[in-house]
Amino acid sequence: MRRIAAITIGCLLVLEMAIIGRSSVWADDVMAFAVVSEDPTDKARVSAKVAIGSSVADLRLLASEQILSNLIWNKLEICHALKLEGRKAPEGFHVQSVRAIDAAMLPMVLQGFAGDCLLRKALEIAPFVD
Repeated sequence: MRRIAAITIGCLLVLEMAIIGRSSVWADDVMAFAVVSEDPTDKARVSAKVAIGSSVADLRLLASEQILSNLIWNKLEICHALKLEGRKAPEGFHVQSVRAIDAAMLPMVLQGFAGDCLLRKALEIAPFVD
């Protein structure tokens, strides 16, 4: 009987360590690249195409107070390319740090979208600016 109890407790400990290890992976910051897909009206929630690894998704970039005071974030426009660090959550991507980059520095999965976005911006938005 003691042997069965010891084996059961051992299995529970191993399972607990696996769960704790998995949850700590989700808490770590990840690096992502993004292209702003819509003109940002609300700077705290910006729509973007975000590449994490080799997958691309339409996500909201959620900015903290520290990011909202960042000069890069204040000058954010449609088609801007960004390198981000933060956490992916169900409601979007929580941004911890941000850097503006050239579109050529984006991963290949985003370069096509960035090019199309820049062409659309040049054809639709630029003719109205005087």
